[in-house]
Amino acid sequence: MNLPTARIALALALAVPAPAMADTVYVHAGHLIEPATGQVLADQSIRIDDGRVTAVAPWIQPPAGARVTDWSGLWVLPGLIDCHVHLADVEQSSNVAEPLLHSPIEIGFIGARNARVTLEAGFTTVHDVGSFRAFADVELRNAVNRGDVPGPRISAVGAYVTIPGGGGEVTGLAPDVEIPADMRAGVVTNAADAELKVNYLFQHGADSIKLIATGAVLAEGTEPGQQELSEEEMAAAVKVAKSRGSWVTAHAHGAEGIKSAMRAGVRGIEHASLIDDEGLRMAKAKGVFLDMDIYDGDWIDEIGHRDHWPEGMLRKNTETTEAQRQGFTKAVKLGIKLPFGTDAGVYPHGLNARQFKYMVRYGMTPMQAIQSATTVAAEFLGWSKDVGSLTPGHYGDLVAVQSNPLEDITVLERTQHVMKGGVLVR
Repeated sequence: MNLPTARIALALALAVPAPAMADTVYVHAGHLIEPATGQVLADQSIRIDDGRVTAVAPWIQPPAGARVTDWSGLWVLPGLIDCHVHLADVEQSSNVAEPLLHSPIEIGFIGARNARVTLEAGFTTVHDVGSFRAFADVELRNAVNRGDVPGPRISAVGAYVTIPGGGGEVTGLAPDVEIPADMRAGVVTNAADAELKVNYLFQHGADSIKLIATGAVLAEGTEPGQQELSEEEMAAAVKVAKSRGSWVTAHAHGAEGIKSAMRAGVRGIEHASLIDDEGLRMAKAKGVFLDMDIYDGDWIDEIGHRDHWPEGMLRKNTETTEAQRQGFTKAVKLGIKLPFGTDAGVYPHGLNARQFKYMVRYGMTPMQAIQSATTVAAEFLGWSKDVGSLTPGHYGDLVAVQSNPLEDITVLERTQHVMKGGVLVR
């Protein structure tokens, strides 16, 4: 290397910034609830380095000049996880054509708002199980990951995999109304088509796949108890997902559709409203997660009647709500894995924690309900190494509340502070 070249190389080397010093935060937790062990520990120090927990121990004063977040008067637990949200879409209304009234650009801004509200409510991780505009959830995930907008960690599905006119379509419209192509990206007609479309979703950034195995409560012209996707089509989707190291969950209300989806190899069932005893035993034997949104029905009944939602939706909600709750109680007694999932988007985002008291009312202990929204939910997503616990190695995602949620679970509806990756959100 000649002298001028060496000088240039030296100048370039000096221009490169030195590696940043480790960003360390100490959180002083008055009471720490650790769902991974079921323990409640008093007066704890949580050390977070570069966004991840590196130590949890009894509190001692950290080194002079250290960054300290003082939650010594609060109850602290891992950031909460909701495994069934729809961030990048409009909320449910009486107008079945509502999804058609918003451009993809507007949906992007709506998703950003919903992501921020969800994060501020204490939900630092979510499974976004679909938007009518394909890949709106994927782009929102990417924007959050880049730091463009505040929001939770997002596992995205890209689009609903559904039959033509099924529970994952915009329905109830006049026959000559043309649905935009990006609202039909996951529509399939046979097993080969399912394989093709699922590959397409993964190629465009989906983390996992959401099948619409049965009709839906809130889709006109479909019935929750009626199976839509065939077992062969669902098995094709599962095969593709497994080949890509991923997994599949299935929206399924009806008993036969639920069992068909489980035989096809899905990891989880969304709703499981009309599950029968055979289906419950099958879920237990196969280790299938049942993601049951047992708060949702009350919101639909109250607001749906107030705002004059279509009668068919209200009827189907009545037919499924109590049955789902009874199935949930049975599932708790059987020890089936029950991740926390709310279907937020049917009701306003940020109210996710309202479901906790329903889970306790229908059979869980408060600790089990918290575990549902932490360790169990993390296992469902395949993210147990990263979220759902505050043991070392996990992200520094924390929420703090004023009093003991093991005595009054509704305190989780009123989070005082939220931290994501060691950064204070509120």
